[in-house]
Amino acid sequence: MNALLDLAAVAAVILATVLIGAYGLRISRTTSDFFVASRTVRPVWNASAISGEYLSAGTFLGLSGLVLLDGARGFWFPIGYAAGYLLVLAFVAAPLRRSGAYTIPDFVEARLESLLARRVTSVAVLIIGWLYIVPQLHGAGITLQVVADLPPWTGAAVVAALVAALVAAGGMRAITFVQGFQYWLKLTALLVPVVVMAFALYGTPHEFDPAVAFPSSAGPAGIDAYATGSLLVALLLGTMGLPHVLVRFYTSPDGVSARRTTVLVIVMVSAFYAVSSAMGLISRVVAPDLAEPGAADTVVLVLPARVFPGIVGELLTALIVAGAFAAFLATSAGLVVSLAGVVSQDVFGGSVRSFRVSALLCTAVPFVIALVTAPAGLGSSVGMVFVFAASCLSPVVLLGVWWSGLTARGAVAGMVSGGVACGLSLLIYAAVGGVGVAAPYLAQPAAWTIPLATAVTVVVSLTDRRGAPRTAERYLARLHAPERV
Repeated sequence: MNALLDLAAVAAVILATVLIGAYGLRISRTTSDFFVASRTVRPVWNASAISGEYLSAGTFLGLSGLVLLDGARGFWFPIGYAAGYLLVLAFVAAPLRRSGAYTIPDFVEARLESLLARRVTSVAVLIIGWLYIVPQLHGAGITLQVVADLPPWTGAAVVAALVAALVAAGGMRAITFVQGFQYWLKLTALLVPVVVMAFALYGTPHEFDPAVAFPSSAGPAGIDAYATGSLLVALLLGTMGLPHVLVRFYTSPDGVSARRTTVLVIVMVSAFYAVSSAMGLISRVVAPDLAEPGAADTVVLVLPARVFPGIVGELLTALIVAGAFAAFLATSAGLVVSLAGVVSQDVFGGSVRSFRVSALLCTAVPFVIALVTAPAGLGSSVGMVFVFAASCLSPVVLLGVWWSGLTARGAVAGMVSGGVACGLSLLIYAAVGGVGVAAPYLAQPAAWTIPLATAVTVVVSLTDRRGAPRTAERYLARLHAPERV
């Protein structure tokens, strides 16, 4: 019975996604519709869409698991994820919209007048996007395996096929409607079970005892200062380097709308993180036996049945499954549409037809990777993508918006040095588990890879005899001047 309910919930989400996507397809006509929704998305709906794609498998399933595993240390993830938008609001949201670009490589090429810088940026965007999609596909596989005992590849195949078809058919215009709907579905899918379970547990033997939910070993006293600080820096700056986040600001009508959108996003994602973290707190009381790597990612799916054996628990689980699939679809779709825009323009010429071909290619690559790799912790996997984005792209985006002295050689050197240093650190740590005293610096490298990338970018730019483009000052004036000026 419960498996049938869960599969029915998945089918309902898929049907709703197809119907909403079909509506978006009906009004998607021009190249601008496919790439940036003709820059007509208003703040409330754009904020819903951004929140829908930002709240991924790592948040929907992984965040509660992190709180279950790590206690107070798990809260640094939602704090960093939400606070990252404060930096986006303050430094890049409105300027990027005023740039008039379609993609991040568009912006870098226009700002630096360099095809090489564009190519390196495109490679970085593809790496970040593919690494981010893989945990979504793993999460879909885990979900169907837990609730319906289906092979892990089944969930990944369903999400990959639906996302590829939806993005190829309707582009950014269709995805915007789908992601906006899916944010509210995800919030409801966790909020209702959390409220119902909290009321049910009140006054029972499972009533929350702070000493049980947060023993001293899982509190601030057990926090590693370097690891936590490095992680927080990565999460704060990593948002600025996520291509599927930044491209959505190009869909706003103007810079003012982009800023308003960002403020609403902060409110929306913070509300969701509060609910997801509450689910983790409940799990520390009701399901401490799942506090193991791998099992912790399933706690959201099994918790309702622990509290409500019977039909109520099954219905709540089905609602959560629906929200989980909305998370996989929304984030994967946002990533694919941003990557398809890059591949279409850099490889095929930027037409609607090439966008559709690119969408299929950009879905196929992470699907194959997901099939040949085993899922790690979803929350930590997504966190590592933030580390890479913060080390590789964020310094160049920030300096490109605010420093007229940035040169193409400096940008390329910074992206390569930051990306290679971060990638090697994470690979070495994964392979050998650290190297003596260097282990924590390899496990959480952002505290030194971000300064390294920034320093290399600045030093190479200052010593570059060719200097910055002559149009740099004029271009920066365009980025920072209000539209009415």
